[in-house]
Amino acid sequence: MTFKFDKLYRLGAWGAAACMIAICALIALQVAFRAIDALLILVGLSRLGISITGVSEMAAYLLVGATFLGLAYTFVHHAHIRVTLLISRLPSAIRVWFEVAALLIALAISLILGYGLIELTRESLQYNDVSSGFLSIPLWIPQSVLVISVGLLSLALIEALVIAMRIAVRDPSRFREATSTDDSEMH
Repeated sequence: MTFKFDKLYRLGAWGAAACMIAICALIALQVAFRAIDALLILVGLSRLGISITGVSEMAAYLLVGATFLGLAYTFVHHAHIRVTLLISRLPSAIRVWFEVAALLIALAISLILGYGLIELTRESLQYNDVSSGFLSIPLWIPQSVLVISVGLLSLALIEALVIAMRIAVRDPSRFREATSTDDSEMH
């Protein structure tokens, strides 16, 4: 399958990668500060006591960002886990309609989730909600990342649905599994 908005999905994947790198950097800095303190104590000096406040809180938000920002990219590159044990045995003409039904269900779920996240973000902005940890992070920031991520996934699902519907109506016998290694027949 060729996706027209693949550059957007790749941008989401780069955002996910940036979140993972930020997590690694925060944890590495925290470990390095503790190691320096341990070495200073070992040689009889006093600790520096440097630490990053709220590392676990920041890492948790970054992990959510990394997970959700990568959803659309992994979907369009067929990296999501799919259970095709039963439908893989069906003829292509029937299997394509199962694909359409699955995409419709996934799209409905992602649109409902997106709507709920938009409302949650709107309320967080309205009431100036902040996180309850060591850091007072405005909650609309991580919630906005979720809204963008689910929006990207919804866009990818719409694209896949249009392609699958086109194949289902025009020539269902040429449908191949979206997870197959050669998707040239789905163009």
